[in-house]
Amino acid sequence: MTQGPPLPIGAHEHPQAQRAFTLHDRVWQKNRYVYPVVSRRSKGISIGVNLNPDKVCNFDCIYCSVDRKVASGAADVDAGVLRGELAAMLELARSGEIYRYDPFDRIPAALRRINDIAFSGDGEPTTCPQFGEVCRLAAELRDAAGLTDVKLVVITNATMFHRPGVREALAFLDQHNGEIWAKLDAGTEGYYERVDRTTIPFRRVLENIAWCSSVRATVIQSLFLRVHGEPPGAEEIGAYVERLREVSAAGRVKLVQVYTVARTTTEPYATALTGEELESIAGRVRAALAGIPVEIYP
Repeated sequence: MTQGPPLPIGAHEHPQAQRAFTLHDRVWQKNRYVYPVVSRRSKGISIGVNLNPDKVCNFDCIYCSVDRKVASGAADVDAGVLRGELAAMLELARSGEIYRYDPFDRIPAALRRINDIAFSGDGEPTTCPQFGEVCRLAAELRDAAGLTDVKLVVITNATMFHRPGVREALAFLDQHNGEIWAKLDAGTEGYYERVDRTTIPFRRVLENIAWCSSVRATVIQSLFLRVHGEPPGAEEIGAYVERLREVSAAGRVKLVQVYTVARTTTEPYATALTGEELESIAGRVRAALAGIPVEIYP
């Protein structure tokens, strides 16, 4: 089972789909690294690969769903264990056996498709020393399973694109049905620091996204939310649209994903926007960047 046709209108609103979207547990059975989720942005099954089992991340986003107070695993990634887990998960998904397990047994038919293998998890995947090795491993196992249409997606905060090893890995993915989803949650340095909570300069993120989009078609993922009950202001959204204009001028932005909180957050004051508020943000992006698709995920 690989990528299928576009979802019918309303598939995302299906009650079982909505429940499944909130369940992104990085623990599957006794696996260390590999876990399946129903992804609203992938519109199907996403097979996650957690390259940060130690829960160390160079961002500390207020909306993150990772509980960093709970004891974490080892920092090193055992490639042999990961190989076994990913091969077994691909077979479970390919055969349809995964739909015997909760919550996959209750999702609508339109979501019963394998969209991608996603490098995501409990931290920034490109900080993992074995990132390139695991990209190659995933491509090998996917192709051996006859699932070449399944994408290899890197869900990233774009902070490490300047590293030669990361660039080499991304170039490999370009040749193996890879796709980069780069985070851009702000338009100003102050709001970026408030939401993403990092010492990494905002300029580095912007320069890295601009470089990435100059080399390959890149997806921009932007999460907006209420902070202490307040949505981002009009000036902040205006600055965000301008940053999008700058990075898209450098290359190719394939898609902008505008979404909001769907799960329990690190900080209780980080709460969801409404669908209407997301649509308003998306409308400003569409008006400023004609020709670039924008999708919202309430």
